[in-house]
Amino acid sequence: MSTKTLANQKALVTGATSGIGRAIAVKLAEAGATVYVTGRRAELGKETVELIEKAGGTGHYIVADVEKIEDVRRLAEEVGEVDVLVNNAGIFPFSTTPEQTLDVYQQVFDVNVRAAYFLTAALVPAMVAKKRGAIVNISSIGADVGNPITSVYSASKAALDALTRSWAIEFGAHNVRVNSVAPGPIRTETAVVQAGEVFDQISASVPMTRAGEPEEIAEVVLFLASDQSSYVSGAVLAADGGYLAS
Repeated sequence: MSTKTLANQKALVTGATSGIGRAIAVKLAEAGATVYVTGRRAELGKETVELIEKAGGTGHYIVADVEKIEDVRRLAEEVGEVDVLVNNAGIFPFSTTPEQTLDVYQQVFDVNVRAAYFLTAALVPAMVAKKRGAIVNISSIGADVGNPITSVYSASKAALDALTRSWAIEFGAHNVRVNSVAPGPIRTETAVVQAGEVFDQISASVPMTRAGEPEEIAEVVLFLASDQSSYVSGAVLAADGGYLAS
C-alpha cells in the first residue's frame, strides 16, 4: 500500500493519547493525513503529536473528555470537517453483573457509545455533502464472546457494531463508508496492567499464540480509512489472531 494513501485528507482520532488510538493517529499521519488527536490527558496528547511529527506527519491536539456530551460537541466544532473519523475512545471497567454500579454502567455507555454516536452525528453531514468519507469504529471481539465480568463492556461494543451496520446503510448512497475493527487481546500498557495474568492467558489461547500490537490494529484502520477498501462498508473486521475462529 502506498505510504501516502491519505494525502490531503483530515482525520480525527478519539482516545489517541496512548495505546491503540496513538498508534492509529501516527499511522494515518504517516499515510499523509493531517491528524487531530483528542483525549483527556494533555501531556500524553502532546506526546502523540510529537510522535506524529517525528514520523514526518502533521498533528494537532485538542483536549476533550468524551464522557461529557458538551466536550463531544465542542470537539466537533473545533475540528470542523473531516475526511476520516476514528471512534476509538473507550473504557473497560470489568465487573460481575450483581456488582455492577449504575454510575459505571452509565459511564461505559457514555464513553463507548454515546460519544461515537453524537460525534458522528455532528461530523457526518459534511461527509454526506461532499459525498466522501470514512468512519471507523473501534469495537472488540468482546461484542461476540461471552465473559462473566464484561457484560456491560461487551454490550457497549455490540451496540457500536450495530451502529456501524445502521450507518453504513444510512450514509452509503452518499459514498460515506462505515466499518468496525474488532481487536482481540492487544498489548497496551492499560490492558496488561488492568488484566494482568488474565491478559497472558487470553493471549496464549489465541490461535496465533500471541497478543497483537497496537500498530497491527492501526494497519487495519488505515486500510478501512483509505480507498484501498472503497467497496467495504458495514463490515466488522476482526483483528484477533484467529480468536473468533476458534
